[in-house]
Amino acid sequence: MTIQVTVPDVGEAGEVEVIEVLVAVGDIVAKDDSLVVLESDKASMEIPSPYAGKVVNIAVKEGDSVEEGSLIVELDVEGESESESESEAKAKAEAADKTQENDRPAPSEPKEPIAATAPSKAVEEQAAEVSSSETIDQLVVVPDVGDAGEVTVTELLVKLGDVVEADDSILVLESDKASMEIPSPFGGEVIEILVEDGAVVTEGDPLVKLRTTQRTQQKTSPQTPTHQAVKGAAAEPVVEEKNLTPVVETSSPQSPSQESVGEVANEKIHAGPAVRKQAREYGVNLSQVTGTGQKDRVLKEDVQAFIKAQLKTREGSAAGQVPAGGGIPPIPSIDFSKFGEIELRPLSRVRRSSARNLHRSWLNVAHVTQFDEADITDLEVFRKSQNLELASAGDKLTPLAFLIKACVHALIKYPQFNSSIDVDYEYLTLKKYYNIGIAVETPDGLVVPVVRDADKKGVVELARESAKLAGQARDKKLPLDAMQGATFTISSLGGIGGTAFTPIVNAPEVAILGVSRASMGPVWDGQAFAPRMLLPLSLSYDHRAIDGAEAARFANYLTQVLGDVRRLIL
Repeated sequence: MTIQVTVPDVGEAGEVEVIEVLVAVGDIVAKDDSLVVLESDKASMEIPSPYAGKVVNIAVKEGDSVEEGSLIVELDVEGESESESESEAKAKAEAADKTQENDRPAPSEPKEPIAATAPSKAVEEQAAEVSSSETIDQLVVVPDVGDAGEVTVTELLVKLGDVVEADDSILVLESDKASMEIPSPFGGEVIEILVEDGAVVTEGDPLVKLRTTQRTQQKTSPQTPTHQAVKGAAAEPVVEEKNLTPVVETSSPQSPSQESVGEVANEKIHAGPAVRKQAREYGVNLSQVTGTGQKDRVLKEDVQAFIKAQLKTREGSAAGQVPAGGGIPPIPSIDFSKFGEIELRPLSRVRRSSARNLHRSWLNVAHVTQFDEADITDLEVFRKSQNLELASAGDKLTPLAFLIKACVHALIKYPQFNSSIDVDYEYLTLKKYYNIGIAVETPDGLVVPVVRDADKKGVVELARESAKLAGQARDKKLPLDAMQGATFTISSLGGIGGTAFTPIVNAPEVAILGVSRASMGPVWDGQAFAPRMLLPLSLSYDHRAIDGAEAARFANYLTQVLGDVRRLIL
């Protein structure tokens, strides 16, 4: 007899797209061999055959949009014939089913589900009767990631069967700016890990499922889908929770016809379903796109950047100009191994992101650097004397704390340094809050946590908070929102050395202060040279928003405040 295989329940997706047809007319398939691959905005799934048989008709082609119930293929199945009377009786039963809203009998098509569907009535009734339990399955989800949007799972710290306590770290997430360990909000046994290394996740995505042993009173709604797939389902569509880890489609070994499909270049690229869909829409070959995500994963931004580069190349070629890069010739690619031994050391995600951001800022900001020196002799005497008094309380004043306080005073006096310039050069956005970014060196690269509302805090509090943020950054425990909202940045190399350098403005900020190592030097006091402790300052600024004379006045005022800390109370 002929069996029709249709699209299973696709949940909220509504319509899904046929991205691969894995069989041809005349193919002999076994039960559970995959027939086609369907893809929604969130994931892709292979649709298996419910019976063994011969493919006699294929009703879809690649690129078609289908919905639940749409015909996919028709199979000629042997040994499954029905008598004519049985067929007529079944047809009458199906016609009667259409007049009823609930309690529909099982359909005449395959007895085994093609894919995970809504729970049966018996399952719903059983779920509705659950009112209390000593064990509860709870999800640990991605916390608020602020402007980061997407973050990457870089390390799993637990495995199935582990028992964790509340606040134990379970995995490490990494954004473009920093890494952070995610603690468990409660104790329990790890019964399911919903992500893998390299997965890209967003706020609210489930990470790990824990089984706790506390009592609860809970009635499960029959309408609420469970987290477990329906037993016996032959395929796993997207779980109802938001956007689980994107899967990388691979050819299934079950069907001989899939081996030829696996030769397609895009099949071996590390990319999620949404990225693949975007690439198909724009006709982009993913094998030509350089992935910037974890483990060279191709992101949507990579596809967009590739398209922009291709457009620039075509425009430049049409005009007879240098292609791509706004007229900047590319650095040639050289095989260095022919000159001697080399080592390829992968860059961390943080360092790759920093490289892109710094390059962007350097190309877009009109950089100028103002150099100056501050006489901090008296400041150092005062700081060291205060540390003797604060030692019993465990506090320690650092030069950075005084620098933050002095910069806030200068920003209040010269508000154009606490601003951002409009992309159309029509106005400055003057910010009435003072959040100071502090550059911190970590093993993964440079991160910039932010001391918020620095104008409302004393030097001791600033020292305490900046030390805490720096420690969190180095230990990968820095909250992602702790690196957002800076209005001015300080990059201090005082503990290392050097006399001056040119820091790059952290756009959309318009200025950054570089601090080198203080040293003793001779200063003419009008009668003789006296030894004084001098602190080199390097103020880089965006010349589009700030004039040179304004930068000189800002730097001069900053040296005055650092030279006489009594100005901080004015």
